[in-house]
Amino acid sequence: MIESIQAPDDNGARLRAHLPAETDTEALGAALATVLVPGLHIWLQGDLGMGKTTLTRGLLRGLGHAGKVKSPTYTLIEAYVVSRLDLYHFDFYRFNSPEEYLDAGLDEYFSGQGVCIVEWPDKAAPYLPAPDIEIRLDAKGSGRFAEISGNTEAGRTCVIELVKALRGADPAPGTT
Repeated sequence: MIESIQAPDDNGARLRAHLPAETDTEALGAALATVLVPGLHIWLQGDLGMGKTTLTRGLLRGLGHAGKVKSPTYTLIEAYVVSRLDLYHFDFYRFNSPEEYLDAGLDEYFSGQGVCIVEWPDKAAPYLPAPDIEIRLDAKGSGRFAEISGNTEAGRTCVIELVKALRGADPAPGTT
């Protein structure tokens, strides 16, 4: 699964992975679940159908959530109390202007210890707090390509721990 790894530096830490099947996207989410800490802000970037909700489903399953996981496209937010975390899954796809984020009063979720996972974060810019972790999902052949960046100290630590977890599960040759 791991395609390449950029060692952490002043600009962050990066992981690139090829995800040939939907189950690989869920597995990446489950692996990410093992390294989350309270208060993280995670941005999910990518076009429609790239697996943002699938990755979130895997993450929630990794935390022990057995119920349904759906995209909050119409509700804006789905809240989960799982394992050791309060997790808030947002989807701002339907925003027509960034001010809708403020009008909805969603900023309060980003000031606490909950983990905030955001689909379509650009639709709430410039009001949305910067991400600790940014995940970009793109099409690659018949599968997906994920690039995960740790942008803060907490985010870099999570990405480093995720790399360790994934290397233990998939010691792919040729990683850098």
